[in-house]
Amino acid sequence: MSTGANLIRLLKGYGVDVVFGIPGVHTLELYRALAPSGLRHITARHEQGAGFMADGYARTSGKPGVCLVISGPGMTNIITAMGQAFSDSVPMLIISTVNAHGRMGSGEGWLHELTDQQALIRGVCAFSHTVHDAAELPTVLARAFAVFNGGRARPVHIEIPVNVLNDTTADIKVPLVISTLQRPTATVQQLQQAAQLIVQAKAPLILAGGGAIHAAESIRELAQHVGAPVVMSINARGILPSTHPLAVGASASLTTVRALIETADVVLALGTELGSTDYDFNEDEHFTIPGKLIRIDIDAQQLVRTRIPEMGIVGDCATTSCDLLALVATQPSHEHAEQHGAQRADDCRHKTLQSLSARDHQYLFVLNSIRDALPEPVIVGDSTQIIYAGNSAFCSNKPAGYFNSATGFGTLGYALPAAIGAAIADPDGPVVSIIGDGGLQFTLPELSTAVDAGVNPILIVHVNGGYAEIKRFMNINDIKPIGVDMLVPDIMAMARACQWKAHQVNSLGEIGRMLLEAVACEQPTLLLMNDEIFD
Repeated sequence: MSTGANLIRLLKGYGVDVVFGIPGVHTLELYRALAPSGLRHITARHEQGAGFMADGYARTSGKPGVCLVISGPGMTNIITAMGQAFSDSVPMLIISTVNAHGRMGSGEGWLHELTDQQALIRGVCAFSHTVHDAAELPTVLARAFAVFNGGRARPVHIEIPVNVLNDTTADIKVPLVISTLQRPTATVQQLQQAAQLIVQAKAPLILAGGGAIHAAESIRELAQHVGAPVVMSINARGILPSTHPLAVGASASLTTVRALIETADVVLALGTELGSTDYDFNEDEHFTIPGKLIRIDIDAQQLVRTRIPEMGIVGDCATTSCDLLALVATQPSHEHAEQHGAQRADDCRHKTLQSLSARDHQYLFVLNSIRDALPEPVIVGDSTQIIYAGNSAFCSNKPAGYFNSATGFGTLGYALPAAIGAAIADPDGPVVSIIGDGGLQFTLPELSTAVDAGVNPILIVHVNGGYAEIKRFMNINDIKPIGVDMLVPDIMAMARACQWKAHQVNSLGEIGRMLLEAVACEQPTLLLMNDEIFD
């Protein structure tokens, strides 16, 4: 059994059933093993697209997205996707080759040679490991899944020299080693102290981040018991559904949401970095938390970044919030606590909607139409104007039902391939991707990947002639717009050439009907919106 065959067998042992990638001469031994393994292989048109697909798959399935890529250009192509996943704490396993022993980093010009491939990608992964012997595979995979299952999830890179990958001389069957990891939780004393602060608070508040989406039920019950509005970061939207009276699905970068936070006497922050793209998008440095701050995070270092809490607890949000709820629920809540909290949340929502521009309201109409017309859709966004409005004031109705690349790393071209990955993870649920005409041209060839994969995402393309958001910032800053206006190809014709349905949206009022028709046709569908529709 070759090293490549051993690796594929071990991946199956960890429950991997889908891999994304593009085959190459250096990875042939992996593909020899793939054919009889039963693992599904999704062939992207570019390794960046493969990485974004793995990202969308991971967020929707809760399992790590796995990519197989060649050395050299395969790694340089996928590094952007790794950067986005690293920024948003998404579990991703990148398995690549590297030049054979005696050739790697030699400077002799071998195919795909890099001076130091590991040095290139160390900044966008939890760790990178070179497998020098097949016997290392169980340990390095155990380390990778320890990152995914036991701590703060982030990409992991494993590289295998070509001569090791192809080695069959030992003909060994490497044992599968899977250990059950107990994620950290708070001590009884910490829980009691936190519970006391929360119960005694007159105006408690919860800040929920993407690291808390698997704790939605306990967070909802905790919020209801103490009457705490829940401000959800972009990756946390849907922890409380949009209809919940305590839900605040709006950005803490807005003055209206900041005012709510500033009136809280105790703030419980769960699984959130308190990072700038959620709390200080305009970088005005006016975000403050005057009340007592309790932070719960699985990453100890994160507890002392951005805001130092009065009380920091290292723990898994699901376990810790459940334990905290058990203590808080034994205490009588303040009279009319939930009603008071709901009034605070409603007042914030009302003032937030009043503060938005007419154009933002139209963008929100698009997002609300998707959420309300379709049964629990997954909405995947790019760095584009509709999504910026959504990040300000849109709330999903389920955890992991709304995510995009406008946070953290902030790449372009993410939405289409990530939606394909999400649709592979959940083929029965509607997946809607939103992207601009500029961002789409980063990953346009992945249209054909959706057809090959047999999935049917809906792609909404906002056509505004290029990089309209950057153009707006240039005009605001008195810079003559350069490099932001570009040729927009016939996107509908290109979609049809890739066997997609394609329709022009002529009015905002027909979006709901067109979405339902797109789902019913059981074919990938592109809906094109020219910018004039929002005038």
